Amino acid sequence: MSRVGRLPITVPSGVVVSLKQDEVTVTGPKGELRRRLHPDMSVTLDNNTLRVSRPSDDRVQRSLHGLTRSLLANMVEGVSNGFEKGLEIVGVGYRAEKAGDKLVIRIGFSHLVDVVPLPGVSLDVEGNNRIKVTGIDKEAVGEMAARIRAIRPPDAYKGKGIRYAGESVRLKPGKSGKATGGKA
Repeated sequence: MSRVGRLPITVPSGVVVSLKQDEVTVTGPKGELRRRLHPDMSVTLDNNTLRVSRPSDDRVQRSLHGLTRSLLANMVEGVSNGFEKGLEIVGVGYRAEKAGDKLVIRIGFSHLVDVVPLPGVSLDVEGNNRIKVTGIDKEAVGEMAARIRAIRPPDAYKGKGIRYAGESVRLKPGKSGKATGGKA
């Protein structure tokens, strides 16, 4: 039995889960999420507890079991609390500004970079160099954060660029030939 798949999902008060065939709709205070699940996985709801079961111990069934449970748990968590991902901009002159619902980033290019948020995701700027990505869909929040980071990933030598909040960047030592002073 899958260790992740067999765990029950408790549905908090204020969250409504409706099951139809292979589609699950989760509605809560933050919004509504829908997802089509694999037809082999069966989801049952009883006493505010969701349980996922599989028909056999096939390799594919086992892998789908834990995945389905994780997707459902993320949906319930998203509509009740939401998800948030932080980004930091490191570098002299690098900054971000909010313009309407989109984000304008100055990151050392000859042009400004406009970032339009994915549907269901909001972008906020704290100070000049902190970006906060929030939303109810964990997948969309992670995708948006990854797209912003991909604009200018952290440099391996100076550490300049866009990184996740709390991400530690290992810096390479650089050239050491000058320090020893070789032949003249």
